[in-house]
Amino acid sequence: MTRPEMFMRTASLALVALLATISVTTSLKGQRADAPVDPRSMQLLAEGRAQRAAGQLDAATDTVETALTVDPRNRAAFVTLAEIAQQRGLPGKAIRLYREALTLEPDDRSALQGQGEALVAKGALDRARANLARLKTLCKGDCPEATRLAAAITKGPPVTTAQVEAGATGQP
Repeated sequence: MTRPEMFMRTASLALVALLATISVTTSLKGQRADAPVDPRSMQLLAEGRAQRAAGQLDAATDTVETALTVDPRNRAAFVTLAEIAQQRGLPGKAIRLYREALTLEPDDRSALQGQGEALVAKGALDRARANLARLKTLCKGDCPEATRLAAAITKGPPVTTAQVEAGATGQP
């Protein structure tokens, strides 16, 4: 390989690395973690919560997802979508959405509680207990989130239809 060929290969790799670094730092600078959430996103979240309260889960999901499109830092929107997923019996999806909220704010007590309850629904009691321990360290006194999660852990995962039928026939 000649010197000019070697230079062209290394120069192109260096240019790619430089452009990647610039794009990452620009995107991080553009979205500060402590910046307030866009008011349009908060308005859409309020509409989505009202739709959820009215039992319109599909419309609520669409509206809250739009709120996240407007501002992906809207942690409350992730929590609301996770609550809708739990309401629909989708604990796996709820766990993922709570994880997104906890990525934005690791000390969000409602997200820790909700994720713990979704983990219980999936049968992951050890991970739910880890969430409970985290809640207890965050709370400095009475903590309703920890109380509700402890009750969910004590109750245990829901019995599925297959488990009920297997128990009735004596099969494992």
